[in-house]
Order: sequence, then C-alpha cells, then structure tokens
Amino acid sequence: MVFYRIDRRGWQAFFDTFSRALVGKRAEIEVASLDLGDQIVAEWLPLLGISYDRNDDVVVIALDGVDHMIRSPREFHADYVAGTLVVIEVVDEEGRRQIVRFADPLALPAPADPQQPSRPS
Repeated sequence: MVFYRIDRRGWQAFFDTFSRALVGKRAEIEVASLDLGDQIVAEWLPLLGISYDRNDDVVVIALDGVDHMIRSPREFHADYVAGTLVVIEVVDEEGRRQIVRFADPLALPAPADPQQPSRPS
C-alpha cells in the first residue's frame, strides 16, 4: 500500500467528495495501537457516509448500525488502486491508527424465477 497524506486544510472537501462516491460500499474498521493491539471494530458493514466536523474536530464514519467517531484526528492518509479509494487511515491524538477499508458488496446472481420454465442443458 502507498498512503498519500491529505493536508488538514483539505479534509473537509475530501470527505465531502468521497462520502458520496463511497455510499453503497462495505467498510471494515480496524483500530491499531500499542496499548490496544489490533482490533476490528466493524466488519464489512454497509457504509452510509463519512464526514469531518471541523468545529468538533471529529471524523464520523457512519455504517449500518454503527457510528465510529475519531476525535482529535492529527493525520489522515488515503490509498488508491486504479484511481479508486480503497483504504483511509486516520491517526488520532493518542497515536491510534484507525484503518478503514472499502469494498464493493458481493454481486450475487438473481434468484431463479419459479414462474419461468427451466431450460434443458
């Protein structure tokens, strides 16, 4: 992975832009720190949005059933594959790394219609 550091002045615009582009993706959130170790706090839930509130100095990652808040972020990095955002990393004031991975939901085949006759093979 190659993380690109996003300057603090661009956080609001970055989250506003990518929050819309990421809706419908699934997200996994991992928190890594020396005192906690590595912990998965959300595992591949539908993403509802991401925002940065400059007044409260908090990043909010809204998932289906979970709101993950990162207070007092001090660094923000992003990783892309083929122009698509795949991972963000936010480092909070205590040095904890909050890693958010994004993936498309699995595309399952449509269920068979019981009204349609089956075709011979």
